[in-house]
Amino acid sequence: MSERHDAGEEHLLRWGNEALELAFASGPDEPVALVGIGSRGGVDRAVPILGQALRQPLVEVSAFGHGRFPGSFRHVDTVIGARLRYRSHRLEDDHTLRIEQRDVDTGLSVTSVFELRPEVSAFRTWTEVTAGDPVVLDFVSTFVTGAFLTAAPEVDGFVLASAANDWVAESRWTTKPLRDIGLARIDRDVQHQPPRSRIHVANRGSWSSGEQAPTAVLLATAGEYALAWQVEHNGPWGYELGETRHGAYLLLTGPTDQDNQWSVRLAPGEQFTTVPASVAFADGGVDEVLGALTEQRRATRHLRQADHTLPIVFNDYMNTLMGDPTTEKLLPLIDAAADAGADLFCIDAGWYAEGHWWDTVGEWLPAASRFPGGIDEVIDHIRSRGMIAGLWLEPEVIGVRSPLALASSGRALPESAFFSREGIRIAEHGRHLLDLRDPAARAHVDGVIDRLVADHGIGFIKMDSNTMTGPGTDAGGLAPGAGLLEHNRALLDLLDDVQERHPSLLIESCASGAMRMDSAMLSRLHLQSTSDQQDPVMYATIAAAAPASMLPEQAGNWAYPLTGSGREAMVFALVNGVLGRMYLSGYLNLMEPAEVALVREAVAAQQLVLTDIEQSLPFWPLGLPAWDDPWVALGLRSADRARLSLWRRPGASETVVIPVPHYRGREVVAAPFFPNETDGWTWHWDAPSGELTVSVSTSAPTARVLTLTPEPESPTTTKDSPA
Repeated sequence: MSERHDAGEEHLLRWGNEALELAFASGPDEPVALVGIGSRGGVDRAVPILGQALRQPLVEVSAFGHGRFPGSFRHVDTVIGARLRYRSHRLEDDHTLRIEQRDVDTGLSVTSVFELRPEVSAFRTWTEVTAGDPVVLDFVSTFVTGAFLTAAPEVDGFVLASAANDWVAESRWTTKPLRDIGLARIDRDVQHQPPRSRIHVANRGSWSSGEQAPTAVLLATAGEYALAWQVEHNGPWGYELGETRHGAYLLLTGPTDQDNQWSVRLAPGEQFTTVPASVAFADGGVDEVLGALTEQRRATRHLRQADHTLPIVFNDYMNTLMGDPTTEKLLPLIDAAADAGADLFCIDAGWYAEGHWWDTVGEWLPAASRFPGGIDEVIDHIRSRGMIAGLWLEPEVIGVRSPLALASSGRALPESAFFSREGIRIAEHGRHLLDLRDPAARAHVDGVIDRLVADHGIGFIKMDSNTMTGPGTDAGGLAPGAGLLEHNRALLDLLDDVQERHPSLLIESCASGAMRMDSAMLSRLHLQSTSDQQDPVMYATIAAAAPASMLPEQAGNWAYPLTGSGREAMVFALVNGVLGRMYLSGYLNLMEPAEVALVREAVAAQQLVLTDIEQSLPFWPLGLPAWDDPWVALGLRSADRARLSLWRRPGASETVVIPVPHYRGREVVAAPFFPNETDGWTWHWDAPSGELTVSVSTSAPTARVLTLTPEPESPTTTKDSPA
């Protein structure tokens, strides 16, 4: 629904769904601005509107010859962005709004697109630019607004929750005031200028989360306003927070010239479309706004029937075969995984390897020395035990010593199939990078996947990516960043086509753990590897933070119990996988009967979680976990219960208070879920405060999963845990 109101010469457009309202303002001498965002409350509760002096243009765009004023490292204050003027708006359907603006000087037409899904307090947005005169764009924003200032008059009233990312150190969340992380306080009236400082968070190359997660949260310190966003791109992206002459802004973007060597030349009538982003709003804090973003991820996912199967995966890699699979090693693991209750067995790296393999990959043919009876002997055994067979694959690279890279082999792919700069083929970490814009590169990857499905009957691919591209490829006369963007989009097209040809094939997103943990990939793929971390104690924060960046039903958390490590250590490792998608590993075939029984109990707990995980919302009673937190907590909340994982790490106190505010004032029964015995853990629920006090006599590290079941009647007494 939408309404447009005229207030003098200013035009105000209100638009939204059942949950969310957006307000846009425009005038004859100013560009369109998003001036209000909030929960829809009817006529008596319209969202507050940002004052005239605080408004930030909805689009920032720069081109060669048309930069910024004043100049800075920031992506705002663009000359073209300031010259844009409202031209029209239209509703394509009940859920899509298009706002067109025009720059008279260049003839540039700029359209901002917004999509809403029913009853979801979030929107998806992107920008389309159509050239009038010939132009070379070097920056186009996906989304910009200063509307969050309706919750506080200055940026002093806000904190940013964001996550650094790295191999085996993923999802390291911090929450800090904007003033403490980059926004310098100056007297803007004395200086007669906006501040030049900014908070700039970005990622480069093909690892979309190689250094930072593309999801973050802006929170009003008063606790009643929160925005969360995700830039939905499998390549470079950025977000920026800063102050303007009187107000402030949040800017979301894909690749830029300044950061990623991206620019694009448009002839008259040609169009460029930015990468999309989703933005969620909540009256509340982290749990509420990431709950809204969770609902947005479900609403925008390319969901197939096969994705609802939610198999429990056993993978032979982590703390187990570590890239050295053979028939002899695999057969007993397959039997043990089936006996434990796994639904799918994935043969990880090395199945194609004769000797040293890192720089020879590309053909993806089974290694005869590893499988004397052929790899189908192993795959057939997987299926005979009632499991789906899967294989690890890194399809986007060709090793520098692969026959497919060497002209002397007679089987090499053409030069156009590879990333190149100045006519020189890119090589990184012993690999060349396939340019999936090229028909030969695309045919090669399609052919490999089709062959593995047709010849070996696999139903699962662990799709890895261990090599970064750098800025991109200039093949075809493009700027490197533009070549990379086109390749990134070609990869998404390839995945869409593969899954259309093979509707039951499940594909996991992996890139040295979670170096490609973005919603462009996850909107299409079944599962996300959350880390390559081999220490279960360090994995706890990774597992707990995962649902901030992905759906809980996509969070592939390794659970690799080590035989002989002791019961508490095994429980801790298994708890990592219960409230997500358990990615089971470990030498199950070498375990003692009591250890095997514990693994089976964890698998049974995971199976119960999977019954309602697709309708569950995550919550973090102790806040988003920091990397070194001694106590870590993650909850999944469904309609009639909540499950709560608690990890006590070395150095943690023996007692912790767990706030569960959505059950405040209600009686709650807290019971062990995994393992099904308390073993030194006790707890007490206090209904008036909505707090669970947990006491632990077991030495750290130790972990448990509890079930919290609220009683329907009004609270009268408190419940204690069993003795």
